[in-house]
Amino acid sequence: MDAQYEPLTGEELERYARHIVLREVGGPGQNALKRARVLVVGAGGLGAPALLYLAAAGVGRLGVVDNDVVSLSNLQRQVIHATADIGRPKVGSAAAAIARLNPYVAVDAHSMRLTPRNALDLIAQYDLVADGSDNFETRYLVSDACYLAKKPLVTAAVGVFDATLTTVRAHERGPHGQPNPTYRCLFPEPPPAGTVPACAEAGILGALTGVVGSMMALEVIREIVEFGEGLVGRLLMMDARSMRFETLSYAWDPANPLSGEKPTIRDLSSHK
Repeated sequence: MDAQYEPLTGEELERYARHIVLREVGGPGQNALKRARVLVVGAGGLGAPALLYLAAAGVGRLGVVDNDVVSLSNLQRQVIHATADIGRPKVGSAAAAIARLNPYVAVDAHSMRLTPRNALDLIAQYDLVADGSDNFETRYLVSDACYLAKKPLVTAAVGVFDATLTTVRAHERGPHGQPNPTYRCLFPEPPPAGTVPACAEAGILGALTGVVGSMMALEVIREIVEFGEGLVGRLLMMDARSMRFETLSYAWDPANPLSGEKPTIRDLSSHK
């Protein structure tokens, strides 16, 4: 965490009063949020609510990386953008919304596509990454980069009526001395191209992305403040049809190519 921030001002104490009275957060937790630097990958269906709640919570510096512009079809779920933002870069629209919501939050707007060339340098600037990207290529790139950069990752994905959420701290070891699992321990490789339809083809329930994006923000806050049982080694699964939540436990796979006994991924050169 960055120590450059000064103690909470009187106005901040009032703004975050409902956090500060929580025993699990309090003044120390709120100061930890203020010192934190979080990179959010994607300002879309998941990133939009995550950014809003992280900003409202008082995370001191938020980075947002996205190379897309706001379109009319985005507005059904990407709640950080408005009709007047159509045609505007999403990172600019998101930064403006955050500034209106909480002027105490600094925003880094990275209007670019995350690539193997820039991922490590970008992620190195932050304490934690929240990935709300909408494609497998980016998801695996981010998870591999976070492992190589030794940064914790909160990652989520949504389907038409289903969603998943987990936290990855693969650069660390668990309480029993075994390495924490990587994203590749959970999902060894992406599904074949064309087998999972894109959002534009299959559709997406807007409110579902709001729920899951908010849960991403909650998990990021819990990681920063360090309370409760995190989602390291646990995959939270949601079925919006039955409104059912289940949790699947997963562990380090010695055969995984990133942190296994015989790793084959040592940099990001295998990513396109």
